[in-house]
Amino acid sequence: MKAFFVILFLIISVADIYGQNWDINTLHSINNINGKFVRNYSKTLSKTTPYVVVGIPTVMAFYAGISKNEELFEDAFYIGSSVVEAFVVTYGLKSMVGRERPFKRYPNRVDEQERPSGSSFPSAHTASAFSLATALSIKYPKWYVIAPSAAWACSVGFARMNEGVHYPSDVFAGALIGTGCAVANVYINRWLKKCLLPERRKQILFNY
Repeated sequence: MKAFFVILFLIISVADIYGQNWDINTLHSINNINGKFVRNYSKTLSKTTPYVVVGIPTVMAFYAGISKNEELFEDAFYIGSSVVEAFVVTYGLKSMVGRERPFKRYPNRVDEQERPSGSSFPSAHTASAFSLATALSIKYPKWYVIAPSAAWACSVGFARMNEGVHYPSDVFAGALIGTGCAVANVYINRWLKKCLLPERRKQILFNY
């Protein structure tokens, strides 16, 4: 965990030092990919990501309750709590760092397609997407889960840059946070299940 925060600190430092060079130049190139299909694709991904990251574990938990499938419920709990952890870490860092959105800092170089509030670093959409994708891949390590999950998460990161609302370093940090939270939550989840879902409550929920 210590190494995770060290890497994150380095990303923040590098982003601050080279923000006017590599970060904005790379963003400018991605933001300039402005074909109709790409713009619509980015807009759709940005709008649907919150629903996807909340919807998948919620549907899993709902189905587990109906089918009285304890294993599926625990998978849903792990995946959902991984997303929540990524969300909390991301917004904690946003309030601490307070990085200005690229379309505000460089209005002549960035063509914004969306004007979200809040700070830029790190990308919450990317963090939640990578948290979900990593958690799904850990629980269901099959190529037909891993490949589309990874492709979708990477596409979300691209979409946030294409819309001009995040720098590449924001997206990279978000991906690191999301992946790190899902991996760390393999261990954290054992404690969370004991606290939030004690044995007696599981017996009532699943009629054991």
